[in-house]
Amino acid sequence: MALEVVGNRRSVLPPGVYGAADPHFAYAVRSFAALFPGRQFGGGALAVYLDGEPVVDVWTGWSDRGGRTPWSADTASMVFSATKGMASTVIHRLADRGLIDYDVPVAEYWPEFGVNGKSGITVRQLMRHRAGLSALRGVSKEELLDHVLMEQRLAATPPGRLLGKPAYHALTYGWLISGLARSVTGKGMRELIRQELAEPLDTDGLHLGRPPVGAPTRTAEIIMPQSAVRNPLFDWLAPKVAALQASAVFGATYFPGMKAVVQGRIPLLDAEIPSANGAATARGLARMYGAIANGGRVDGNQFLSPRLVAGLTGRRSLRLDHNLVLPLSFHLGYHGIAVPGMMPGFGHAGLGGSLGWADPASGLAFAFVHNRLLSPFVVLDHTGFVAVHAMLRQGAAKARKYGFERVADLIAPFPEPGAVAG
Repeated sequence: MALEVVGNRRSVLPPGVYGAADPHFAYAVRSFAALFPGRQFGGGALAVYLDGEPVVDVWTGWSDRGGRTPWSADTASMVFSATKGMASTVIHRLADRGLIDYDVPVAEYWPEFGVNGKSGITVRQLMRHRAGLSALRGVSKEELLDHVLMEQRLAATPPGRLLGKPAYHALTYGWLISGLARSVTGKGMRELIRQELAEPLDTDGLHLGRPPVGAPTRTAEIIMPQSAVRNPLFDWLAPKVAALQASAVFGATYFPGMKAVVQGRIPLLDAEIPSANGAATARGLARMYGAIANGGRVDGNQFLSPRLVAGLTGRRSLRLDHNLVLPLSFHLGYHGIAVPGMMPGFGHAGLGGSLGWADPASGLAFAFVHNRLLSPFVVLDHTGFVAVHAMLRQGAAKARKYGFERVADLIAPFPEPGAVAG
């Protein structure tokens, strides 16, 4: 039950944290703030929706490596694999309009895909990471940054030995989904994320790649790793290991120059990699999952149909993924957590710990984004948020019992027609 009073509840925010939060989430906000104790820890943001209403929108820390530019309401982070949740939601929007059927072979929409033993692979198998196409097979950095080439290359590639088995498609998933969507709409995933996500959700906080010049959304710098020191042994050994059939997730992610593309100005943001280079604000990502957790509806707008949303919750499974060697229960582009009670619902986490999540059973949704990557704090970023999540659930239970205040919209809306692209 949302109260009619709309508050900007700064009184519950600890020093150095900005934005707004319903008082029932004060402990969660403090736990979030503790993840950023100093300038060298970068910055981040947390946004929470309950029953389709925003109840937390806070940020703290610094968006640049030098600790001089504060994080703001419109600071986005490159969310790495959390991008997959965004790209998957585009497919669900198309399915909701009858343009895609999950149980139809991909080749019926994308004829070029139906060669070399792939004619029977369905959209559902693709979205459950069971297409046998997870390996990068020695692509160069230049090839990887050419999304149309990667779509064509995967369409022509025969599946590997893990066809039909769960094997996380760490990078290839995005181009496979993009190729499917392009075959149906004639549009690339960058454009579709704007048209199918950002525009109907009325947010400038969801982009594939670098936000356009003039957009209010600004992408934070990645603070680690920035070392330019090369490791000749790694450079020699890595491609040989990646080429092995049993290379698991390393073979699905390694390409020459992989560290350089996340350094400096982040060249990765200038490509279209719908598995990895989404730039999202916490509010933008939480808004998308807020709709999913609320029967497809957010702020009075029907983003997805209740019927489709009801089918997005998969079964919890302890079956190990062959690449990750973890049970993540992938279902239609999102994953769950196999440990009962730890994080009910589903969504997608990214390298470093940024994530978006929805729990339709409770109406709770949230997003956490930050600009640390491979740092000494990587375990803290992943496990520390489990404690934040527990406090979010406690706050949601109290808010549901006593009523909650909807916080004010603080980030930029989707630009009006004729305005500067954002």
